[in-house]
Amino acid sequence: MENIPSIVQDLALILVTAGVVTLIFKKLKQPLVLGYIMAGFIVSPNFPLTVSVVDHKNIEIWGNIGVMFLLFTLGLDFSFKKILKMGMAPIIAALTIVFSMMMIGIFVSRLFGWSQINGMFLAGMLAMSSTTIIYKAFDDMGLKQQQFAGLVMSVLILEDILAIVMMVILGAIAGGGSPDSGMMLQTILYIGFVIIIWFVVGLFLIPTFLRQVRPLMNDEVLLIVALGMCCFMAVLSTKAGFSSAFGAFVMGSILAETVEAKKIEKVVAPVKNLFGAIFFVSVGMLVDAHIIVDQWLTIVVITIAILLGQSIFGTFGFMLSGQPLKTAMRCGFSMAQIGEFAFIIASLGLSLHVLSDFIYPVVVTVSVVTTFLTPYMIRFAVPAYESLEKRLPESWISYINRISDIAPSGRHNNTGGYWKPLLRQMCVNTLIYSCLTIAIVTFMSTFTLPIAHRVFPPPYESWADILVGVVTLLLMSPFLRAMVMKKNKSDEFRALWMSRGNRAPLMFTIFVRIIIAMAFIFYVCYMVTEFNYAILICVALGLVILMIMSRWLKASSIKMERLFIQNLRSKDYALRASGAKRPLFEGRLLDRDIHIAVVDVPHNSLWGGKMLKELNLGNRFGVHVSSIMRGYKKINIPSGSNIVFPLDQLNVIGNDEQLAKLNAALQQEVEPETLDLGGKDMQLKRFGISPDSPFVGKSLITSHLRDKYNCMFIGLEEDDDKLINITPLYMFQPADIIWVVGEEDDIKRLEQEI
Repeated sequence: MENIPSIVQDLALILVTAGVVTLIFKKLKQPLVLGYIMAGFIVSPNFPLTVSVVDHKNIEIWGNIGVMFLLFTLGLDFSFKKILKMGMAPIIAALTIVFSMMMIGIFVSRLFGWSQINGMFLAGMLAMSSTTIIYKAFDDMGLKQQQFAGLVMSVLILEDILAIVMMVILGAIAGGGSPDSGMMLQTILYIGFVIIIWFVVGLFLIPTFLRQVRPLMNDEVLLIVALGMCCFMAVLSTKAGFSSAFGAFVMGSILAETVEAKKIEKVVAPVKNLFGAIFFVSVGMLVDAHIIVDQWLTIVVITIAILLGQSIFGTFGFMLSGQPLKTAMRCGFSMAQIGEFAFIIASLGLSLHVLSDFIYPVVVTVSVVTTFLTPYMIRFAVPAYESLEKRLPESWISYINRISDIAPSGRHNNTGGYWKPLLRQMCVNTLIYSCLTIAIVTFMSTFTLPIAHRVFPPPYESWADILVGVVTLLLMSPFLRAMVMKKNKSDEFRALWMSRGNRAPLMFTIFVRIIIAMAFIFYVCYMVTEFNYAILICVALGLVILMIMSRWLKASSIKMERLFIQNLRSKDYALRASGAKRPLFEGRLLDRDIHIAVVDVPHNSLWGGKMLKELNLGNRFGVHVSSIMRGYKKINIPSGSNIVFPLDQLNVIGNDEQLAKLNAALQQEVEPETLDLGGKDMQLKRFGISPDSPFVGKSLITSHLRDKYNCMFIGLEEDDDKLINITPLYMFQPADIIWVVGEEDDIKRLEQEI
């Protein structure tokens, strides 16, 4: 008999248990994440009543793969351009909430006398609300289309980014650094440098590659290519000193800017669901009931800290970002839980052997409790506001709302004249081109120079230095020229140059960039030659002048920049071409009570096949349908005669109350699902018409084959076993052989009469 490997037995046990438990949780309308955690507890040695997993090490490896794919798909749903367009409002809210919750975490850890590193990890875990759980709660409660839900999701995206950075910093600190040393700043700068390099190079190469191989891509090939890129970046991330999850997130973020982003997200979803389930099961396996009993006070204190902290400081953060008190309270109360990132950060601490063992089951238990309470906290926000409104003086409420009105909401873009945008663009360009130049110098000196020394051994190693130096300067030159010359002929620069008082500062900006370019050239020349400083400075200045005058470098830098911009905007171009890009007037509507929301028509909706005038959505719910998205086709400003189909996406304009009623009706007015398909199978049947059949002498029309018997005539059989079509006026004759298709019950009824 064949011996089944232990990993297959463990996988079977995990998936069967997880399948049964998640079905129960689905029936109870609870988040599936909790079902996975419960399944993990059931198959763990901590639950002695059932069979437990044999090989914990393999499950841990699979769980790490699950984390990697979870963050990869999270990156696919993330866009740096989306964050930049949000303005300062969500940034202010996210930073306020994260900082406040981290302080609460540190305070709680000191209250219980934990070590400093335990306190830092607890602070990181408490600072991050669960994107998955909140999104699921909004969806289940029909709140996804409401305006405050969009605000919450914007802040959660930023929190996820901060969690990635926090994981890298905590990993670096746990590796031997001191939280009080300058290593934290160095780590942050290193993270920023690596992110810039990866994104710039990735957005230059990957969309170009995908565009070239697009004709060869089907779902299977796209899945393999996407997962290959994910794993490659995960390996590259570990080589750079980061976690594999961080690299997976970066690759997902790069692919999020491509045309294939949504398709990749779709084909990767089953893989992510499988490994993600194994990860959450592995989380549940670490839950120890004995530790929970022993640490019940810790669990209660942390749970209360999260509920009160997120409710109070979350509300305060959203108020600072420009939201009125009621909206801020709905947002803050919605974020009162911790989820997947708390598990990931705790797993990181355990893998680095710096986190106490009892903290993990405590955090998982707190997550389970706060997840159960999430829907109730969301519902409690409005009664809490109404109670507060009754108890506070009206002048206080007005004052609080006035504060939110003058807060930096990010909806107004004050450029501060021409100087502010010009300097911002110059600084961004200088930073990006400097990072690219540093990357080139580092690569050439670390990898290429040792190879050149092996090719040119002593006494010819000076030739190797000069050769590598020349190649390095050639590779750097397009970026150095762009650094010096970019924006010198922009509209802002020309407008400022018209005033004599601005000419000296403008010349100074050029001078500073020339000095930076000369510094890079000076370093490379100093690395490969032994000339004195004066000669090197002259060489650097001369090379900068040659770069500025070179038309070839100008053309090369412009070509690379245009390709990068094309790749960066390719997704926007595709959305605009398909009509899926959001309308420009949506931002103006958001300043009022009404806003645009996207609602999906279920596949079994009773609205399918009906015209908009039949649905009468305006009179029933007070909403307006601005467009219908159907596959890759968009119908803008549809008329009453436009038909709604299942799986359509409707762009609907209305306020929160109207959209909530619309969404509730849309989910309720559906065909009931039934598994009773008895008698519904279609059958193809051959009948011979007897002389006494009532069909003799009747045509297809007068026999009422379709109307009376609900069957379809296929054809008339000839002697040579061929089927022929007949006209509707053909009269059936005795001995005719006809072929008919219909449901099983209808075929039997026809057989009795024919």
